[in-house]
Formats: sequence, C-alpha cells, structure tokens
Amino acid sequence: MGDAVASDSLLREALGMATVIASSATAARPVERARLVRRARLLAWVGLGWHGIEAAVSIGAGIVAGSVALVGFGADSLIELLAGFVVLWRFAARTPIAERRAQQLISVSFYAIGAYVAVEAIRSLIGADEPAVSWVGIGLSIFTLATMPPLAIAKARVADALGSSATKSESRQTMLCAYLSAGLLVGLGLNALVGWWWADPVTALAIAAVAVEEGRCAWRGDSCCTAPIALEDGCADDCCA
Repeated sequence: MGDAVASDSLLREALGMATVIASSATAARPVERARLVRRARLLAWVGLGWHGIEAAVSIGAGIVAGSVALVGFGADSLIELLAGFVVLWRFAARTPIAERRAQQLISVSFYAIGAYVAVEAIRSLIGADEPAVSWVGIGLSIFTLATMPPLAIAKARVADALGSSATKSESRQTMLCAYLSAGLLVGLGLNALVGWWWADPVTALAIAAVAVEEGRCAWRGDSCCTAPIALEDGCADDCCA
C-alpha cells in the first residue's frame, strides 16, 4: 500500500514537472522569435547601409569608366536595397500573406536587374564600346567579395531559424552580391591587365543570367511555414498550402 502511494506521488510530481517544462517552452517560443526578428532586422539594416554605399560608388565609377558591368553591379546593389526594405516590411506587416508578397517583390527585383543589365551588355558588345580601366571598381569588388559572404551566412541562419523564405531569399541575394563581385573582379581585371574590353560586357551578361535564375527561385519559393517558430503568422495564405 505504501509503495503504491509513493509511486502515485512520484507520478504526479513527474507530470507536474512535465507541465512546467511545456509551459516554459511555450512561453519561450515568442521570446525566441522576437530575438530572431530583431537580429534579422539588424542584419537587414547593415546590408542596407553597405549596399547604399556600394551602389553609389559602383554606378559612379561605371559611368566614368563606361563599364556596363560596374553599372550593372551598382544597379544590383539598388535592388538589394529594395530586398532589404522588403524584409523589414515583412516583419512589420502582421498579415498572413506578407511572407508570400515579400518573396514576389524580391523575385521581381531580380528579373528587373537581369533584364536591364542584359540589354546594356548586348548594346556594349554590338557597339564595341571599350570601357576604361577602373581601379576604384576593382577595389570595390575585392572589398565586397571579402565582406558579403559572412553577412549572407548570418542572414541565412536567422532565416532558417524563423522559417522565413522571404528572409532566405534576401540572404541568397546578399550571397549573389559576393558571386557577382568575383565575376566583376575578373572582368575588370582582364580589361585592366590585358586589355580584353569584351570581358566587361560578358561579365555583365553573366550577372544578368544569375539574377534571372535567382528571380525564378525566389518566385517559386519554399514553404513559409517550414519551422515551428514561424507559425505565429498562421497558414492562411497559399504559401502554406
């Protein structure tokens, strides 16, 4: 009899502890999500600041040198500015459809930059427009190549934790900036070192192709409800179907 009472008491104690743990986990989830959202916003603002500088420098240097690749790189930076603002808007908007709309806006921005750069690159190739050497552009591409991958990785980790495909798309765009800077460095370097002027518009065409592919992936997107922490917005829209 005493053993039965003791067992019943232990069982109740265990159930009580389990209830407390479950309640703590439930309470912690909104707190954790709030922390991740703050981090996502901070990373977006960091990206916005740098892309603003990057756009101004590369477009200015591109116009001076007549480099379509540099101008295209700067235009891509402007689109990345838009993507950063979209992510900030996504976390400010509390409607269930905000995630999907954010993805679509980022996707359209990719298509826009791809079309613009492709047209300008083809015009440059047909007209045999030889760009001048731009050491400013070369320095910018080296700096961007060194700084963008860590920022993109940090954004991707927060996106995975939040289950936010819009934030994930924006992190891919930041990584795309690093890839583009590598291509830009090759194009500008070949023009500067061996006089291969056509490397500049060819690099621009590569930038356009990558941008269009990223736009397609962003439009298709992944489910916005891939992680439990993201369920706070509900699953009333199509991206959770």
